[in-house]
Amino acid sequence: MTTANQITPGMTLNLEGNIYRVESSLKVTVPKGTPFIKTKLRNLIDDEVIEKNFKLDQIIQEVSLIERTLEFLYPEGKDYLFLDIGNLDQVLVSLKVLADKVHYLKEGIQVKAMFYGDSIFGVELPQFLEIMIVKTEPAAIGATTKKAVLETGAKVDVPLFIESGDVIKVDTQVGEYIQRV
Repeated sequence: MTTANQITPGMTLNLEGNIYRVESSLKVTVPKGTPFIKTKLRNLIDDEVIEKNFKLDQIIQEVSLIERTLEFLYPEGKDYLFLDIGNLDQVLVSLKVLADKVHYLKEGIQVKAMFYGDSIFGVELPQFLEIMIVKTEPAAIGATTKKAVLETGAKVDVPLFIESGDVIKVDTQVGEYIQRV
């Protein structure tokens, strides 16, 4: 077990059955009181950030997440089926874990998944993906960009010279067009 005064950013904690990553921690001393640790914690399931204070000697449970590489196969009902590259097991990942990342999934894409036991707590896409455009909308008069629908279903703004059938590089972190491939 770890005490609260050992909390550092990047640690992963189990609090009341929820897994959190420490975003920031700060020791706060007050003139007429006991010092405490003020933290910002990110819930690895729903990405919600909370603030929590700990007493210096409070026992906390640090956990280790295991990172494994998964390859996307196809949607399976409301979940998504992946192949674990390491042991060739099939893994179902829920839409709740994938969240907006689901808009960039296509067959064969490899992602990094964070596991705690058999539960997946996070999926990280490659920062850049090459994806084909299936449809572009007409540009508004005077506009410098137009909307394009990707083969994965995502919509991004692209320059006017991009047409259906073009393959573009997309930054999956911010959902923006980078270049034509």
